[in-house]
Amino acid sequence: MLQDLQAYFATNASVFFTNAVQHVVLSLTSIVLAMLICVPLGVFISRKARIADAVINAVNVCRVVPSLAVLALAMPLLGVGFLPALLALTVLACPPILINTYTAFKEMDPLIREAAKGMGMSPMQTIVQVEFPLALPVIVAGVRTASVEIIASASLAVLIGGGGLGNYIMNGIAMFNVTFLMLGAVPIALLAIVSEVGFSLLLKRVTMYTS
Repeated sequence: MLQDLQAYFATNASVFFTNAVQHVVLSLTSIVLAMLICVPLGVFISRKARIADAVINAVNVCRVVPSLAVLALAMPLLGVGFLPALLALTVLACPPILINTYTAFKEMDPLIREAAKGMGMSPMQTIVQVEFPLALPVIVAGVRTASVEIIASASLAVLIGGGGLGNYIMNGIAMFNVTFLMLGAVPIALLAIVSEVGFSLLLKRVTMYTS
């Protein structure tokens, strides 16, 4: 197997790195988009009890939908290619980030807001300067969960033309080629581990900073 891997890299190293970069870009972009959508939305619904339950229930429903089903739904609605895969993965990344953001702000001690108000802070200043730093560890924990899930789910993006390391896994299954399976599975596992360790270290730093 090692000889097969060496032989592949000797002639196809650029193809491998292209697929790896596609996988990283797809995963990272979807997580960033989910953060840009879900952090403000989580803050907003934490102050709107009437709509919070409906939004959270809808998001919880999305959590139980398999990744493959979300990607399959994206194909007839959006077509195939990088963009449909990106949008589908963004949807998959949203639940843990939104739920953690909502929980962090919803469970915030009301006395903190009252103290900020007593100091003359506006509602926006209270959110940005007081509440957000305190909520950051919980938000980072949600992003950590989403990142690991998305790195794994991005391997299925190849089914709708999203590219990435999933190409090797699908080709390996189709051709019963263990070398291709390893070329896809091992880097994806390593990326997930690096993401988990990286966000765990970041979470510790953030928690120490906010304590």
